[in-house]
Amino acid sequence: MKAVVQTVSEAEVTVEGTSVGAIGEGLLVLLGVTHTDGPAEVRWIAEKIWSLRIMRDELSASDLDAPILLVSQFTLYADTRKGRRPSWNSAAPGPVAEPLVEAVAAHLRGLGARVETGKFGAMMLVRSVNVGPNTILLER
Repeated sequence: MKAVVQTVSEAEVTVEGTSVGAIGEGLLVLLGVTHTDGPAEVRWIAEKIWSLRIMRDELSASDLDAPILLVSQFTLYADTRKGRRPSWNSAAPGPVAEPLVEAVAAHLRGLGARVETGKFGAMMLVRSVNVGPNTILLER
């Protein structure tokens, strides 16, 4: 599992002109899932996102009760080593990835986070204002 975590002053996901998820100051998380991911990766990444001390004054989202906008992003598993066209073979297919993305959101909520999400499999427009800029890559 991979996640790109950004501190934002605001972020929003729209699908076909309709907002499906939006937050103010918090974390924008782009989440990629691979074939071998399971419950252990779900727990690890959710707990890491919630407790990572990357917000203002070296606080975590949990310290600030900051919201999280979680967006599935299979392209994090692009393989660009050969040729000019990325291979997506390392990305888990939708039927495998979607329940795991939902499980990460559920685990974050169980930890106390307010979680907004994109729409799995949709063509999404993601708008964000990055603070810092602060962008962290998590991988398990």
